[in-house]
Amino acid sequence: MSRDWFRDARVSFGDKLLSRDSSEMKRVAVIGAGSWGTALGIMAARRGHDVRLWSRNAGVVESVNRKHLNPVYLPDSHIPERVRATGKIEEALELAEFVILAAPSHATRAILTSMVRVVDPEMIFVSATKGIEIETGKRISQIVDEVLGEKFSPRFVCLSGPSFAREVVEKHPTAVVAASSSVELSRIVQAELSSETLRIYTNDDVIGTELGGSAKNVMAIAAGMVAGLGFGSNSIAALITRGLAEMTRLALREGAKLETLMGLAGLGDLVLTCTGNLSRNRYVGQELGKGRTLEEITGGMKEVAEGVKTTQALKRLATRLGVEMPITSEVHAVLYECETAPVAAANLMTRPLREEF
Repeated sequence: MSRDWFRDARVSFGDKLLSRDSSEMKRVAVIGAGSWGTALGIMAARRGHDVRLWSRNAGVVESVNRKHLNPVYLPDSHIPERVRATGKIEEALELAEFVILAAPSHATRAILTSMVRVVDPEMIFVSATKGIEIETGKRISQIVDEVLGEKFSPRFVCLSGPSFAREVVEKHPTAVVAASSSVELSRIVQAELSSETLRIYTNDDVIGTELGGSAKNVMAIAAGMVAGLGFGSNSIAALITRGLAEMTRLALREGAKLETLMGLAGLGDLVLTCTGNLSRNRYVGQELGKGRTLEEITGGMKEVAEGVKTTQALKRLATRLGVEMPITSEVHAVLYECETAPVAAANLMTRPLREEF
């Protein structure tokens, strides 16, 4: 495929997207100003939407509004003037039609609880958070429904897939998926956030999309450990393949569709996170493989590596459901049971021999 073909197709598609009437502008609230939340705010603004970006960090709020830069996350990316930051969640949600949840999974319940009195039934909640609640094993959709359900039935869409924030903002061609039990809602999100470089597909499998996006972070830590130990491509390929098998077993037990785990939210995101140099989870695993402690590694990181906490949630969920997840168990042992990465690798390779399927 030639670059000229892609350029012409991109320009044509972009013209179609940007030719819409300006009256179609929507108010978008982005809850969480990390790299992914900031990137989604930028992309929504580029599509002509009015964006309110919520952050607890006063320095981030001031810099976004005065310099149009997020100095902590994506510091080299210009933020359009359509994006205004605020430290007041009520201000971010005022008149919002779309609420993009982009805070870490462990903070989601508390943030949603603080939003209850100002949200309304017409808002569409778009989860860009990839994680599972440790204490309950619940996915983000379940937390949203539990917290807001007494007031109204939330309109929910999960946005997931292989996407590094920096590359999305830099207009690298990217494909993700919007999953919802409502075909209408997933298509609305698809139409309003897709661009000439961000292609959004739709599906109706929220369970598989959420579990794929969460479990792949645990596998990325394992892949990082493999790399940190000095092993090569054979080992990484084996880890990704067997990791996908684990993710699929768990997701199917929870009622997901096999196709979802073979698609963007499963295999696609798994490959990216296990191999990409921008993966925070892979970095954590790589440093563990080199012999550093978890405290040393995370202490020097600006952003959360979701897989660290998700490992606990995934291990508990697998145990409760009776699903065999040996890679997850070994990652858990390294993170929380003082096992070393070499021992974890040896344990996986010396398990009883068996058929592949």
